[in-house]
Amino acid sequence: MHSWYVVHTLSGHEQKAKRYLEAAAREKGLQDQISEILIPTEDVIEMRQGKRRTVQRKFFPSYILVNMEITKESQALITSTPGVTNFLTSGGKPVPVPVEEIDRIRARADGIEASEYKIEIPFNIGDAVKVIDGPFRDFTGAISEINPERGKIKVMVSIFGRLTPVEVDFLQVKEDEG
Repeated sequence: MHSWYVVHTLSGHEQKAKRYLEAAAREKGLQDQISEILIPTEDVIEMRQGKRRTVQRKFFPSYILVNMEITKESQALITSTPGVTNFLTSGGKPVPVPVEEIDRIRARADGIEASEYKIEIPFNIGDAVKVIDGPFRDFTGAISEINPERGKIKVMVSIFGRLTPVEVDFLQVKEDEG
């Protein structure tokens, strides 16, 4: 019977391990025992050089999920794969992941369209921040307004000795340590 299992990989080797496992399963005729390999990723928005970009990020780095039937052959194939360290185990045996948990992971990975992002802004009104990108780079000030729908915040910065509200993307600021 097929179940989902968590397999620990070396950091950054998730794709390599997946490709190798798929090829090795075909080569050894174990496709019926190892049916699917999933690397849970999600799209996130980040700022780079003043531009918003959507990038894929693994939300379980160093882990892959494998839908498989545990046999001596399939288990040996997984543990002998370059880049794989071992199964997530309890008492030395691989622990199956509940199907509900896999469904939640798939929903998180597949269910969000870029236009439907719920941007979580990690700041509060009154927080001291430093602008790190854009035309107001290196200005510091306090947050006066937060617009989570647009991912924008207003920062009160001192320009020529007067406090002026400046609207910036929340990714263009960081907490002011000074």
